[in-house]
Amino acid sequence: MTDAPLIPVGGSDLRVFPINLGGNVFGWTADEETSFAVLDAYAAAGGNFIDTADVYSAWNPGNSGGESEEIIGRWMASRGNRDDMIVATKVGMLEGLKGTSRDVVRRAVDDSLRRLGTDRIDLYYAHSDFPDRPVEEAVEALNEQVELGKVRTIGASNFTGQRLEQALRFSESEGIASYVAIQNKYSLVERGDVEGTSNGPSVASVALAENVSVLPYSSLASGFLTGKYRDGSTVDSPRAGGASAYLDDRGRRVLAELDRVAGAHGASVSTVALAWLLAQPSVGAPIASARNLEQLPDLLAAATLSLSADEVAALSAASEVVSA
Repeated sequence: MTDAPLIPVGGSDLRVFPINLGGNVFGWTADEETSFAVLDAYAAAGGNFIDTADVYSAWNPGNSGGESEEIIGRWMASRGNRDDMIVATKVGMLEGLKGTSRDVVRRAVDDSLRRLGTDRIDLYYAHSDFPDRPVEEAVEALNEQVELGKVRTIGASNFTGQRLEQALRFSESEGIASYVAIQNKYSLVERGDVEGTSNGPSVASVALAENVSVLPYSSLASGFLTGKYRDGSTVDSPRAGGASAYLDDRGRRVLAELDRVAGAHGASVSTVALAWLLAQPSVGAPIASARNLEQLPDLLAAATLSLSADEVAALSAASEVVSA
């Protein structure tokens, strides 16, 4: 059992483990037996927060989407632990159920409930914003599912700060469910989607002002922030191409600082990278996935690793984009 207190998700009544276990690998790089083993170990450590989506993992040859939800559903049924778990899933990106119209959400939520073997979804995200559609559309469609009791709380994913703020103001004006979490790409080498201000307020500033939890995905930058991807190294992973793209001068600076901080704590580079996210004021529980049992301990360790203010500042400085 990891000695990490549960934390709130925004202003909701959800209380979650500080590391949100990513389910994107279940049914993709982790088969069902391995997925069950990872889920068992995560729960044994006190973990209770699982992230998935209806589209996971449609990109894998032979899959059509929903495989991750089905594996999680079978695991919860076999362990009899549904009431102990906080399950988050998403709508909007699956072929044939794209968008967040009321009709799409009505069909998608029932499909997800069936695959998960449950009567409610704890946190239901609009998986993507659709800027050509009014921001109210997704809020109204998701709120309907809250009113029906099929969804407890709602979240946004891949929204800008401006669109998030507009959605929150609409919920407030109508007195309906509002987003309690936002899931955007965020890590030491990908900071723009949360911290960027080029098109209005940053997601981080809106989230802090409105008590919305930022729950970052790609927290380890496709594995780059595990430290495995360095000059002269070859890694056998489906994500190797994406991770290797970060190996530039900035990426090398980040790895060097991660190495220094990790050495000071006797921790892994992965653990420190996640701890940096947890130290950001807007962040709730970063999402991180483990495709085998060996990868899980470093993720769990971040829940109890406290970095000093100087260490957080040094890591932030190393990851700043240097203008030419």
